[in-house]
Amino acid sequence: MPCFGTTDRTYQNACELTRRLGATLKEVDIRKSVTCHFEDIGQDINCHDVTYENGQARERTQVLMDLANKSGGMVIGTGDMSELALGWATYNGDHMSMYGVNASVPKTLVRHLVCYCADTCEDRRLGEVLYDILDTPVSPELLPPEDGKISQKTEDLVGPYELHDFFLYYVLRFGYAPGKIYRIAGKSFAGVYDDETILKWLKKFYWRFFAQQFKRSCLPDGPKVGSVAVSPRGDLRMPSDACVRLWQRELEKL
Repeated sequence: MPCFGTTDRTYQNACELTRRLGATLKEVDIRKSVTCHFEDIGQDINCHDVTYENGQARERTQVLMDLANKSGGMVIGTGDMSELALGWATYNGDHMSMYGVNASVPKTLVRHLVCYCADTCEDRRLGEVLYDILDTPVSPELLPPEDGKISQKTEDLVGPYELHDFFLYYVLRFGYAPGKIYRIAGKSFAGVYDDETILKWLKKFYWRFFAQQFKRSCLPDGPKVGSVAVSPRGDLRMPSDACVRLWQRELEKL
């Protein structure tokens, strides 16, 4: 479903991946429908704000839901646990599906699984596509490209997923306090990230983790395949209006 932020690299990889896997590719260009929607609500198409971004994500979900109804199928969610923990998903956009198959799989594990498939598959071309996908910056591609390349890079905005997955594990699995997680991360990522960088993204993690709980409170069903999860029906019973202030105070003392 290409739109304003789609780059040729991700478009071609999606098409080639589908072909190599022997799946059926259906392309629905949503630029016209999103443009019409913006006209209906009085959104300036040149104003690249949150409405501009989320309008595209929600249009994609609407297309998928309607196609699922048309074919008697299900919309399988692509969002992973890292995105859910940070709330890096459009509410009622890619946040919503009929079954969230990746809901308890962290982004770092997704990368390892894709790399494993690339390493072990017997199709050389498929392996090349998978390696290129791994080499592509993580992005929702909701902002126009710059010189044909991705301009909206997720990890530049919210931080490295390897750090956030580390924080999430120790928060959910062991319930460690911010100070302890900061010290463990400093030793675990010594030589990779300095203390200032770790603290910066740890603050971002706690702020987003609390502020975005409202999205996790209404998640679609999904499996738990690891030791931790963020489902409100499983591991994480957290009110959407929980206050992060106590955790922030501890972080400010570090």
